[in-house]
Amino acid sequence: MRVIVLGATGFIGLPVAQAFVRAGHIVYGVTRSASKAKALAAEEIIPVVGDYNDTAVWTPLVAKLDAIIDAVGGIQLNVLSPLILHAVADAVKQYRPTHAPKLTFIATSGTWVHGDNRKDIVTDTTPITNPIDLTSWRPPHEQDVINNPAINGIVIRPALLYGRSGSLFAPMFKTAHEGEVRWYGPAGGRMALIHCDDLANVYLLAAEKGSIVKGHIFDAANDITESTDDVLNKLVEVSGAKGYKYLEPTNLFEVALNTTHLLRPYLARALLGWQPRKAGLVDHLDIYYSAWKAGEGLN
Repeated sequence: MRVIVLGATGFIGLPVAQAFVRAGHIVYGVTRSASKAKALAAEEIIPVVGDYNDTAVWTPLVAKLDAIIDAVGGIQLNVLSPLILHAVADAVKQYRPTHAPKLTFIATSGTWVHGDNRKDIVTDTTPITNPIDLTSWRPPHEQDVINNPAINGIVIRPALLYGRSGSLFAPMFKTAHEGEVRWYGPAGGRMALIHCDDLANVYLLAAEKGSIVKGHIFDAANDITESTDDVLNKLVEVSGAKGYKYLEPTNLFEVALNTTHLLRPYLARALLGWQPRKAGLVDHLDIYYSAWKAGEGLN
């Protein structure tokens, strides 16, 4: 396949692009940063430098692509994600031969759409009724993706991402290195988690089976959730910090970080044959914390 990954240098996008390369596919990677283009080329990813808002930079490639992965991160995604979707649908009409197979388009959402619920088990197909404020725009966008007639639309919802550079846990690791682990309360929560390498394989399998699994939304998470208190206690142990404490969230992102949902996803396992292989966060936290320190140049 020929695949383009939008956000190819990000926490999600880079492992995804690397997974496609390992599987033998031709991979283009879009990045805003010209300085990161050489790093992509070193990974056998064909760099495309440009702003995602400037869709004319990358949409002409739609003529010869098999799949597009939207793994763009950052702020104002509530504006950028619909813009990308509409640009792709328009590019299909403009550049793609009418006899060509449908283009697979995989959008990135997140399990935070399930909202904060410390009582009920939820799955990929549980109706979304109470998303947290930060991601309240995502459920309608998910439906726009899977119902767009111009593409084979698929949505992947990553859980809290860990591994490599630390991803969303980098701020927690930083506080541990400073001597006291800090995270956002209230206490007693549970984390739905996924290692970045396992997540990348969901995108790979979904793209390779795009014609079959189009129209589906996949929650990407480990088999079980983990206790937030267990994570914090273990980090104190492996880092040598003096203890941990919960902080009062001051913005919507900090509220989101402690969102609890008792997630038991099944759809990627049933339809894609996917199974997470990496150890959980607590079990290998010493390795993940050491990886973060190495990435930061710390001892």
